[in-house]
Amino acid sequence: MKRLLVVSAALLFSAELASAQSVPGTVKKIDVEQGKLTIDHGPIKNLDMEAMSMVFRAADPAMLKNLKAGDKIKFDADRVNGQITVTKLQKSK
Repeated sequence: MKRLLVVSAALLFSAELASAQSVPGTVKKIDVEQGKLTIDHGPIKNLDMEAMSMVFRAADPAMLKNLKAGDKIKFDADRVNGQITVTKLQKSK
């Protein structure tokens, strides 16, 4: 029983890490009024998405305040209420 719990915990932890991998990208456009941004990004494994340029909804519109086109970023994305959404974002150095 103890072994089963350890294996289950390890599987849950690895699944969480896989879904929380930050993706590199470049901001192409920002629409503060709509709470959206266009990102040219690398593959997003948890969404089974190849590298491309696309529009994302921002989970928190405040994350768009200090961004501008051309900024290099790392971000996490997931499906939220059926929409692909940036859930975490930080500028790259």
